[in-house]
Amino acid sequence: MTTRTRVRTVVLTALALALLAAPATPVGAAAGTDTHIEGRLPSGAAYLIDVPADWNGTVLLFSHGYTPAGSPNPAQNAPGTAAKELLLNEGYALIGSSYATTGWAVTDAVPDQLATLDVFTSRFGKARRTIAWGSSYGGLVTTAIAERHPGRIDGSLPMCGLVHGGVANWNNTLDPVFALKTLLAPDSGIALTSFPDRTAAATAADAMTNVVSTAQQTGQGRARIALAAALHNIPVWNDASQPRPGLTDWDTQQANQYRALSGLVQLPAFVWRQEAESRAGGSMSWNTGVDYSAMLRRSTTYKEVTALYKKAGLSLRNDLAALNRAPRIAADPAAVDWMSRTSAFTGKLRKPELSIHTTGDALVPVQVESAYHRAATAAGSAPLLRQAYVDTPGHCTFSAGEQLAALHALEDRITSGRWGDTGPLALNTRARAADPAGQPRYIRYTPAPYPRPYDLAHPADRP
Repeated sequence: MTTRTRVRTVVLTALALALLAAPATPVGAAAGTDTHIEGRLPSGAAYLIDVPADWNGTVLLFSHGYTPAGSPNPAQNAPGTAAKELLLNEGYALIGSSYATTGWAVTDAVPDQLATLDVFTSRFGKARRTIAWGSSYGGLVTTAIAERHPGRIDGSLPMCGLVHGGVANWNNTLDPVFALKTLLAPDSGIALTSFPDRTAAATAADAMTNVVSTAQQTGQGRARIALAAALHNIPVWNDASQPRPGLTDWDTQQANQYRALSGLVQLPAFVWRQEAESRAGGSMSWNTGVDYSAMLRRSTTYKEVTALYKKAGLSLRNDLAALNRAPRIAADPAAVDWMSRTSAFTGKLRKPELSIHTTGDALVPVQVESAYHRAATAAGSAPLLRQAYVDTPGHCTFSAGEQLAALHALEDRITSGRWGDTGPLALNTRARAADPAGQPRYIRYTPAPYPRPYDLAHPADRP
């Protein structure tokens, strides 16, 4: 922090873990000082607490995004340095944990986050207001807290979150690589699920990466890559370093998608999947009964695919028929049950939730918001849910002002008991007020339906 001086730091070591499990006497910050606390929970997760001297009584419980297995795993209590500084200057207390394990760690993340809230309460007393928020995978953790522990919070704010849940996420990660293998490497023997270990998953990822790289060199290969990308709804502009293509600039659109699809192949579709499978006890994904022709017609990039197929002299009808004839992949029922219990949603909200998403997100496509709206509507919670959209490429590429605008809109809902204006004009005005140097980009937007939704409010979603 550049404008604040942290005058108190508490670092708890492993020798003190047992003490954390016992009730602690509440202690607040010394008058006129900011407080910075780092520590460890009994689970081994690190936590981080920042409380400004002029604390406004609201604590923000931040859930961080996905940390690949084996990667550094520090505690985080804000989505970024800029937002953190603005929030502390406004008087918010910021807390968050690292989660005890990395990877698909939802069974650790939720209790670790709640335990961090307990630590905060033991030291500073009960907050006037508690808001759960989080980015990316942390949006899944946030929504899990909102649905399962509504008594611990007053509202929730998932940002670019996996609000469609784990089962839908892994199913939709399977679809593009299934298309790539079927159309580009049908005899390759590349495994798509049920990896025995990380090495096998990495080997499969390398093999598929080579297939995609080679296919990108030909018109026919590019058309088929566009088809695979369409099944995941990868946006045609998904990185700020890319040129923004015109509506009919099919070649640039496909080139942009190719980069994102390559990234999907290299990690999420194989290596990250294997780690999740190891937790679930088997493959939690299936494509039995899926009609890929119908899925493509619902895709936001259907026109691009048809244009590239025509340019390449390929029959889209024949390729879709090949996809629909190809041997399908069945899920392990026990693994589906585990992923459903831990990582799927009911749509039942008890407190207000405002969810925000960028329109150009290739990793967690904006259509996931349609999936959660579907669940909340079926569960009767739609009045508690609002969703807003930022017109920018990339995953979680919000500005600090855009994040604070959403937070303030949610706070107004908590205070008044009714939603105020959450339209783009109002949110952009809030964003400018929070960060005058920023250029807010909220727009009016309605995402297309999610390709293969799965939630606990619709029993027919099960395989």
